[in-house]
Amino acid sequence: MTDADLYQRGARTLLGSWEEYARGATGAAVRRFPGGAAAVFPGEPERAVYNNALLEGDLGAAERADALEAMEAAYAAAGVTRFAAWVHERDQAMRGDLERRGYTLDESTRAMGMDLQDLRLPRPRVELAPPDWSEYLRILGVPPDFLSGADPAAYHVLIARLDGENVAAAMAFDLAGDCGIYALGTLEHARRRGLGTALTTLHLHDALARGCQTASLQSTPMAERVYAAVGFRDLGRILEYGRRDHRSRTRSPSGRAQQTRVLPSAGWSRGSGA
Repeated sequence: MTDADLYQRGARTLLGSWEEYARGATGAAVRRFPGGAAAVFPGEPERAVYNNALLEGDLGAAERADALEAMEAAYAAAGVTRFAAWVHERDQAMRGDLERRGYTLDESTRAMGMDLQDLRLPRPRVELAPPDWSEYLRILGVPPDFLSGADPAAYHVLIARLDGENVAAAMAFDLAGDCGIYALGTLEHARRRGLGTALTTLHLHDALARGCQTASLQSTPMAERVYAAVGFRDLGRILEYGRRDHRSRTRSPSGRAQQTRVLPSAGWSRGSGA
């Protein structure tokens, strides 16, 4: 499978995960339009995390302009003034258009994907707790009413224990044979024990058993080597642009957990303490 195939599969899973999150948040929706899609979350506590738009590449000048107009209109209609526009680093044309509209680069993550047949690590031995949704939210450090209407059965949640305590969690979401790994978090005192890597690897083995063929995530720089060692391939950076007057958007650990990115993220997601 090519890198382009992996990227497209991961992007589809990302948008699917946003749509599933929206079902669990009041007034939220994913607005799709030619050239992209915008996750619109007007209510708290999700408002500070999920207002992100994914823009497609290889668009003509008129298509780019229409996509950006549609993105801005979707957020304006919902009264959302702080949001991020996501674009692949290779899309110089869209980057230029964003910058001319007053957007600046806030941050970036590394898109990564893999064919599950390339999984390099054996199934890890890790003590697991029951996949309790409220405990998952606690470990990620988000309010207990976060995604209060979510259907936990739509996700695959793993919670790791250490010395009798629940200390790490990670969530996966499957779509069309791709397993997106999101919102990986480890409590401060339990980091650097290998729990993040163990949960990621366990998710991959479970995804393979469920019939998935690929997996996707976004990584912070500190975790890229960890995921490469598991079998993930570098698919390029995802650049996140915000308006100059809208750059103070708050992030939550579930929007980008500590090593992979995202619930958003964000998405894909972040986590730390691999």
